[in-house]
Amino acid sequence: MKKRVVVIGGGTGTYTVLTGLRDFPVDLTAIVSMFDSGGSSGRLRDEFGILPPGDVRQALLALSKLPVDKIILRRLLDYRFENGVGLRGHSFGNLLLTALSEITGRTDLAIAQAAKILDVEGQVLPVSLDDCHLCARLEDGTIIKGETNIDIRRVRPQLKILDVFLDPPAKIFPGAKEAILEADLVILGPGDLYTSTIPNLLVEGMSKALARSKAKIFYICNLMTKHGETDGFAVSDFVKEIKLYLGPAVKNLTKVLVNSWEKIPPALARRYRQEKAFPVRLDKENWQKLKVQIVTIPLAATSQLLRHDPKKLAKAIFNLL
Repeated sequence: MKKRVVVIGGGTGTYTVLTGLRDFPVDLTAIVSMFDSGGSSGRLRDEFGILPPGDVRQALLALSKLPVDKIILRRLLDYRFENGVGLRGHSFGNLLLTALSEITGRTDLAIAQAAKILDVEGQVLPVSLDDCHLCARLEDGTIIKGETNIDIRRVRPQLKILDVFLDPPAKIFPGAKEAILEADLVILGPGDLYTSTIPNLLVEGMSKALARSKAKIFYICNLMTKHGETDGFAVSDFVKEIKLYLGPAVKNLTKVLVNSWEKIPPALARRYRQEKAFPVRLDKENWQKLKVQIVTIPLAATSQLLRHDPKKLAKAIFNLL
């Protein structure tokens, strides 16, 4: 019997995990954050009152079985119109989900119809159907509202994020809760800590569902720090934050997957230094205190960007099941 694997997150990290795992004998469900406030997703949210579709688009694309060139399919769904006052900046995939939301009248039904159109193997579910905004509280008490404003932080970027919360609060989507309760494994990350991974854990009912589930939880640590969000973070810092937001589900966190760093090409390293992003430190001297198994494996792929390699990541996850 196939293991039931739930991937919780959003953005490129979730796409990477799903792309890798779809080649393994597992039943996949993606539970995706829908709190974006910028770009095409943010504009569509403001103009049509729909939940931001961008991260859902990526998950649907990752699990599509359509018999077409995957590069062409990705270029199609990610294609952004460069002309036209109304269309400029919007991606085709976002517009498809917006149209389906208007036709069906509900975000979950729109996602389900898109999954049928794209011949998705597995499930893609919203973490919540509630319309709310991600907020961050800084060390000095300043509150920043909106995922994009936190992600591309121009407000006091030298100050650490104290915590994040949803305004107004949101409740877990029943389908997402059911998938978690039936799962054998739940994967968190990789992805921006406070704007991609943790927002899902803020949803009311998420921690309880994860705690009630028999599923093991694996957390995939980021490769790089992010300026204004995780400056100077080591592996232990990421794990401490994840454990804090897991609440009662922390008992199910069994493994943390960490990239064992090899030499980064100088030109690539220089590019990230210019963005004030650096490899997440392997502070092994602190790992024993975390009371969770840290597994270091070569997971990075280096091309024009530093990203997790889908095949390496999926193989590591499957071998640890």
